[in-house]
Amino acid sequence: QVQLTESGGGLVQPGGSLVLSCAASGSIFSIYTMGWYRQAPGTQRELVAAITSGGSTNYADSVKGRFTISRDNAKNTVYLRMNSLKPEDTAVYYCNLLIIATSKGYWGQGTQVIVSS
Repeated sequence: QVQLTESGGGLVQPGGSLVLSCAASGSIFSIYTMGWYRQAPGTQRELVAAITSGGSTNYADSVKGRFTISRDNAKNTVYLRMNSLKPEDTAVYYCNLLIIATSKGYWGQGTQVIVSS
C-alpha cells in the first residue's frame, strides 16, 4: 500500500514563491507518474502539473512559465515550485501517484495554499 505525505503549503503574498513536496512511502518497483492537482472551494479538482518516470512534464496553461514540477526517484518524492503566485492560485493542492501498469491511483492528504495580501 502506497502512502503519500505532502508538505510545504501556507500563506504567501502575491508575487511570492512556495515549494510543495510529496513523498511516497515504502519501496515502489513499478513505473509511475506523479502529479499535482488543486481544488478551490466550489470548483472541480484540476490538474496543475504532471511528470513521468522519464522526466516528461505537462502543465496547465494557467501555470506555464510560473510553476515547475520535478521528481527525485531515489527518494520517491515529487516537488512543485511555484513562482509569481497569484490570488487565483489559492486552493488545496493534492499530490497524486499513478501506477502505469495497473492504472491504480493514490492521493495525498492535501495542503492548503493561500495567496493573499
